[in-house]
Amino acid sequence: MSRSGLLFLAALLPVCLSQLAGTNIAEVHPSLTWQKCTGTGGTSCTTQSSTIVLDSNWRWLHQGVSGTTNCYTGNTWDTSICPDGKTCAANCALDGGDYAGTYGITTSGNALTLKFVTVSQQPNIGSRVYLMAPGSSTTYQTFNFNNQEFTFDVDVSQLPCGLNGALYFSQMDADGGVAKSAGANKAGAKYGTGYCDAQCPRDLKFINGVANSQGWVPSPNDTNAGTGLMGTCCPEMDVWEANSISSAYTPHTCTTLGQSTCTGTACSAPNSTQGTCDQAGCDFNSYRMGNTSFFGPGLIVDTKQKITVVTQFVGSPITSIKRFYVQNGKVIPNSMSTIPGVTGNSISDSFCAAQKTAFGDTNTFASKGGMATMSKAASAGMVLVMSIWDDHAADMLWLDAPYPPTKAASSPGVTRGTCSPSSGAPKTVEAASPNAQVVFSNIKFGPLGSTFNAPPS
Repeated sequence: MSRSGLLFLAALLPVCLSQLAGTNIAEVHPSLTWQKCTGTGGTSCTTQSSTIVLDSNWRWLHQGVSGTTNCYTGNTWDTSICPDGKTCAANCALDGGDYAGTYGITTSGNALTLKFVTVSQQPNIGSRVYLMAPGSSTTYQTFNFNNQEFTFDVDVSQLPCGLNGALYFSQMDADGGVAKSAGANKAGAKYGTGYCDAQCPRDLKFINGVANSQGWVPSPNDTNAGTGLMGTCCPEMDVWEANSISSAYTPHTCTTLGQSTCTGTACSAPNSTQGTCDQAGCDFNSYRMGNTSFFGPGLIVDTKQKITVVTQFVGSPITSIKRFYVQNGKVIPNSMSTIPGVTGNSISDSFCAAQKTAFGDTNTFASKGGMATMSKAASAGMVLVMSIWDDHAADMLWLDAPYPPTKAASSPGVTRGTCSPSSGAPKTVEAASPNAQVVFSNIKFGPLGSTFNAPPS
């Protein structure tokens, strides 16, 4: 599901994505350690000293490197500064950020905390960050997860219905799109530029060094967002999308590898074979797959406690994606599907085909290349993204409640959790749960079986 278009963008001043690098606020990336593992059982891991960077969509955009006049206010461009996309990029600068004070982002050792609502001069809602390469302030860390294992701890105990604490891979450019911009993007990965995903989001203010102001339409229900004519696409592997009620992991394939730009109706559409990418993806949500007592408060995977999440990408090329959980020293295999005609507890091409048939969904995952294409994207290297967000497009119902609303809740695959159809409206969630947060920690990456004490095959 789309994140960039659904997040409330607010900071010290009305915000936007930028290409120049401003000098009003120093940009200091918070430190975050993670581990590369070898051997077996999680006993041979080496600490990597990295940092995280805030996505550009949350930052203050102003005229000139040291100016204070906004280039974008509310959800509208200043056309006197931004008469066209190229001029806007030349005129506007993206500034540094106060991570803790403005955005509610803090780190401690190997732990990252993302708070939902942070109030300074103005309220900030949600955030999205990327992992930087160790020792670099200008390059994102990339992961090739073919025949590899990715493990992390997460605390979702303070994420109610309608919220999503997400961890995923995006095939963004490691330099933040600097090379593709032909010199127009002078901010780069240091300022969190270059985002793309399989939703082909059209709310990005700049794409490859050009402002997305042409055809810009302000959002009717988000005072800080809108959509332009351009969208930015790339393969996406959602390792974890979850709150305390429901979770899902989902590969999203695209016919074009790496970041690409789409225009208007050529951008992807859910449950459609048109466009570049598979927006719907092939998801495994335990509740949706028939086990309603597996994941949640006090259940087999207890969301009142910290959870260790293990994802195995089996094969090179990848043929299946397996999931394990670890709590209180016990390894918990993913739940088995109980949907008639759909077997197993891992994602593969055959699982996806059976699931789409059982749920009456279009198999865009297969038409966009399936597991083989996901594997090619991984081989090229993908950037680690972590975020907290609410959903202005679909109220997060696709994760934790009946969805789509046009189908009966009792229809196969429609109900994804115990949340009500009215639970995820952003205004309600923001007012009722301002103190919500997610904590990601103890990230480990390495060959299969290297990051945790795996059960026998």
